[in-house]
Parts: sequence; C-alpha cells; structure tokens
Amino acid sequence: MAYDLEEQEQLASLKAWWDSYGNLSTWVVIAGMAAYSGWTGWNYYQRTQAAEASALYATLEDAAAAKDNAKVQRAASDIESKYGSTAYGAMGALSAAKSAFDANDNKAAKAQLQWAIEHGADEFKAVARIRLAGVLLDEKAYDEALKNVSAEMPAAFTAQAADRKGDILAAQGKLPEARAAYKAALDASDKKVPGRQLIELKLESIGGTVPAAQDAAA
Repeated sequence: MAYDLEEQEQLASLKAWWDSYGNLSTWVVIAGMAAYSGWTGWNYYQRTQAAEASALYATLEDAAAAKDNAKVQRAASDIESKYGSTAYGAMGALSAAKSAFDANDNKAAKAQLQWAIEHGADEFKAVARIRLAGVLLDEKAYDEALKNVSAEMPAAFTAQAADRKGDILAAQGKLPEARAAYKAALDASDKKVPGRQLIELKLESIGGTVPAAQDAAA
C-alpha cells in the first residue's frame, strides 16, 4: 500500500506540474525540434545549391575554353539568377566579363563586372572594380575609371588599384599624379611579385625614378 500511495502522490504532483507547465514544455520541445530541423534543412539546401552552382560553373568554364561567348553569358546569367548568393555567382560574372571582353563585347563585360561589384564579396568586388577600370580606360572614360579604383578595397588589392590608377592618370597626361600612383603601387607590392618590374618600367617611362631602396631590393 505504501508503494501505491507514493506512486499516487507522484502522479498527483506530476499532474499538478503538467497543469501549470505542460503546455509550455511541449512548445519548448516543439520549438527545439523545429530549430534543429530548420538548421539541418538549411545546411542541406546550402550543400545542394553549392553542388548545382558548381556544375553550372563547370559548364561555363568549358564554354569559355571553347571561346563560345554566347554560351558563357547564358551560363553566367543562370548562375547569377539561381545561385547568385553563392561564391559561384561572382566567379561566374568575372569569367563571363573576361569572355565578353575577349569577344570585343565591352557592354556585356561591363555589365558582368558591375554585377560582381553589386553582389560579390569584398575580394570579388575589388577584382571587378580594377578590371572595370581597365575596360573604362580603354574607352577613355577616365573619370569613371578613377572612381572605381579609388573605392575602398581590401588591403591585398592596394597595389593593383594604385597601379591601375597610375595607368589612368598617365593616359590623361597627368604625369606627376601618375608617378605618385606608381610609387604607391611599388610601396604596397611584394618585392618578389613579377608584376612589380612592369610597374617600375611604367614609372621610369614617364620620367619617374625607382627609389634606391626598392631598386636594390629588386
């Protein structure tokens, strides 16, 4: 009897607790299950998106290797519309821009680079800005080109941006400013980077002098 009485008391206590907190506990459990389900579902969705985007990007690369610019542009458009939130969106835009530029389609090249600037991560934005400035330089749209290389960028792109700025200023005949830009590019570049020698040549070609310390270290 003692056991039965104790059991009844436990059941009564449990019922009283459930009457007070049961519904709340149920919703806590349900919420926890929903959160876990949502988390695993989101991870699965992300993996699926990345796999599909990767396959489409491979198609783009094959088309680029075959110099089929029309197919490259279609693939890039599909990646941007369906998987633009993944890194493949900006990668596809940059590849499509190069393909378009090689095909003498500057309009498409600029559009793809602008997409990368508007939707890509900071590193992709920096690459796109520097490349867009190059296209604009070819078109003699100097002010717009300078605007792109003057935008804030990750430190790793400082030398490239300054180098391109020097190119634009030199094309405008602003030689003192161009020399300053090339010197800034040299200051920011690694002394072991092969492209550094080209910057030195460009600086010297407009009457500049490579600083002795840099020249000795080269």
